[in-house]
Amino acid sequence: MAGNTREFTDANFQSDVLQSELPVVVDLWADWCAPCRALAPTIEALAEELAGTVTIGKMDITANPQTPSSMGVTAIPTILLFQGGKEVGRIVGSGKTPEDYKSEFSKAFGVSV
Repeated sequence: MAGNTREFTDANFQSDVLQSELPVVVDLWADWCAPCRALAPTIEALAEELAGTVTIGKMDITANPQTPSSMGVTAIPTILLFQGGKEVGRIVGSGKTPEDYKSEFSKAFGVSV
């Protein structure tokens, strides 16, 4: 992971996502997924820009199948948005601009990011 982008796993999901005091963005991806790889620079740039306001990280679904399965994720890339230990939003697919993602984050978290 680059810069401020966290790595989420099945093992740390509870502590790093569900128990986080900050809103959390989880990008579910896989190495074999071309749209996921295309989205990566945007996620990394947002993690840098929003550091200290929102925790942004990635979870490799191949290495960590338990959490995505338990969340009902059936397609990638999927971005899950959490606040206060609860899922408050979900974005499926790629192709949005960084501003589009920030707008979605703001709506889900109820604050301007």
